[in-house]
Amino acid sequence: MATGTGKTRTCMALIDVLMRSNWVQKVLFLVDRIALREQALDAFKEHLPNAPIWPKQGEPEFASDRRVYVATYPSMLNIIESEECPITPHYFDLIVADESHRSVYNIYKNIFDYFDALQLGLTATPKNCIDHNTFKLFNCDDGLPTFAYSYEEAINNVPPYLSDFEVIKIRTRFQQEGINSATIAEVDKKKLLSDGKDPDEISFEGTELEKKVSNKGTNVLIVREFMEESIKDPNGVLPGKSIFFALSRKHAYRLCEVFDSLYPEYMGKLAEVIISDVKGVHGKGGILDRFKNSDMPRIAISVDMLDTGIDVREVVNLVFAKPVFSYTKFWQMIGRGTRVLDPSKIKPWCPVKDKFLIMDCWENFEYFKMQPKGKEAKPTIPLPVRLFTARLDKLTAALENADKVIESKTVVKIRTDINTLPENSVVVLDNRKYLDTLKEDTYWSSITPEKIGYLRSNIVPIMRVKSDSDFKAMRFELDIVELSTAKLREDKDRFEYLKEGVLETIQKLPLTINIVAKEKAFIDKLSAPLFWSSCTDEDLDEVVIRLAPLMKFIDTASLPETTLNLLDLLTVKDYIEFGPEHERLAVNKYRLKVEEIVYNLVKTNRPLQKLLNGEELTESEIEALADTLKNSHPNITEQDLRESYDNKRAKFIQFIKHILGIEPLATFTETVSFAFEEFIREHNNYSQQQITFLLTLKSFIMQKGKAEKKDLIDAPFTQLHPQGIRGIFNAQEINEIVQLIQTLAA
Repeated sequence: MATGTGKTRTCMALIDVLMRSNWVQKVLFLVDRIALREQALDAFKEHLPNAPIWPKQGEPEFASDRRVYVATYPSMLNIIESEECPITPHYFDLIVADESHRSVYNIYKNIFDYFDALQLGLTATPKNCIDHNTFKLFNCDDGLPTFAYSYEEAINNVPPYLSDFEVIKIRTRFQQEGINSATIAEVDKKKLLSDGKDPDEISFEGTELEKKVSNKGTNVLIVREFMEESIKDPNGVLPGKSIFFALSRKHAYRLCEVFDSLYPEYMGKLAEVIISDVKGVHGKGGILDRFKNSDMPRIAISVDMLDTGIDVREVVNLVFAKPVFSYTKFWQMIGRGTRVLDPSKIKPWCPVKDKFLIMDCWENFEYFKMQPKGKEAKPTIPLPVRLFTARLDKLTAALENADKVIESKTVVKIRTDINTLPENSVVVLDNRKYLDTLKEDTYWSSITPEKIGYLRSNIVPIMRVKSDSDFKAMRFELDIVELSTAKLREDKDRFEYLKEGVLETIQKLPLTINIVAKEKAFIDKLSAPLFWSSCTDEDLDEVVIRLAPLMKFIDTASLPETTLNLLDLLTVKDYIEFGPEHERLAVNKYRLKVEEIVYNLVKTNRPLQKLLNGEELTESEIEALADTLKNSHPNITEQDLRESYDNKRAKFIQFIKHILGIEPLATFTETVSFAFEEFIREHNNYSQQQITFLLTLKSFIMQKGKAEKKDLIDAPFTQLHPQGIRGIFNAQEINEIVQLIQTLAA
């Protein structure tokens, strides 16, 4: 089964069935690393909570009173080879080999030879080498596992079980041409000479990087390219959870040093080396645990340990900073990013994951003759950049209105933003010449459109490194700044739209928290229309000062559980009723019977033979064919075909052509999914709230079969905004959405 599709979960279900049917009493689950043992123990506790498990925490001695045993290959081999072995060959009824493409050959095969038990191998990448043949080990024909579920099946499922990926390939000059007198820059040659080294005597192949020679400049280039191109968290500043695959321990620590030196504002917390034998990696609060469950570190730099088996669903970036020569291992490494998110355990640094990014620095895809999809250019605008741009928009509006008070106040805010940039950040250092121009007070004494243009061109991009901020407060302040600009420009429609969003955010503040409750009177004041009809810019500043710091409490408020006893309706049915007697069959069985009848009729039915020969049928021939199928068993009608093939618009003859393999027929689910994917792709400027609305609308149409304009101002859409679609989209956008749903209903 493809990495991430649930091999362990499927295995747990199988063990449960075998135990309940008394086929097995004791199970041995083998892994090849301690980290995978801990992961397996957690899975058994979750899915088989009533099965006694060995080992419990801190339990060194073998215990004979358990039903499930989780062990590494070395520890189990030590047990069975010990002088006083407590286990007979018949002790276990089932042995599970996790990641059975490795570690189960040579010396560790003795474990399988010792025990007389059922054997189950789990792998995403079985091997068929002469001396490492996974198929042979488990008595399967070469290339034919007992069960298989491919990566393509998993990503094409609706909804997908795995995340697809995009690839960006980078190569440096030294990697391609080596390090020699022809590739070393003149300025570096002079530096080498001054250090007493002859550039002509330096000669290394590109393949020798991080083996015989280490070049800091190459690692710097890779790290900086990663920070620019990586998939970011919702704030657009920091990369999402990422894994760097390093060549060696030394290479891993060198990469970590580059992160620390280029981005000192993160105080060494951005990236950490995760290697199995390093103290403090495993256990609660260890580096691996923090990488999985905490905001920092964002980047795990690994040598082998994270290449396979480790499950961190939030990983959205993989960097191959080393060449890989094993196809099996390469796919295992890719598998670290394929996991989709668990909706019940959404983390703030990764609320959405529709794909992940692979950065290949060593032409691994070319080596394995793979042609992956390249990275699509969809830049995410970091929140600090958006806020700084909004301030410039407000400054422009103040300038146009000749409002000196607001102009002066906004300049102070802009200068504060610039002065709080991290001085040692590599991005700030690279752009020091632009920032130095702004140091003098004389620059700010007289603001002109040209100076604002200078700030937009040269300073806005630098704002992406501003990280030591309360991003929830920043997002709220952004809304208020945009609202105040709309008021300055007397743009009433935009003001009203932004005001509704601000009020919706304020109403989410949990008054059960003391520090929020202190502002209850002020919050109530903002709920009154009088405030917004007469508010000044100073009033809006007060809203930011008093409420922005409280935004961090919104997500932490736990809502009380609600218990209801309401009548529900069936919206999805897996059976189809047909014929005058209202007989029932499972949808898939009905389809199989229909297809069997059509295939058998081909030999004698003239209309079907004409279709196979590429001829079109007359209306009378179509009616005759329809009558023939209607009188068959099961009865076959156009309506039954529409229901069983999940297509509400296709005609009878289209279904017959589809069954005969003459033309494909998309299901209603596929049609709706594709239409919404295209619509969202075309409108890539939509906010997260707008995209959530569209995804809700897609689910609504899939369940109901259609949506009408009146539905868009009713539940479930009023849960996203009290006014439904009107509170989230403008008039033109609403018209486009209505056209979309009308197209699907046509």
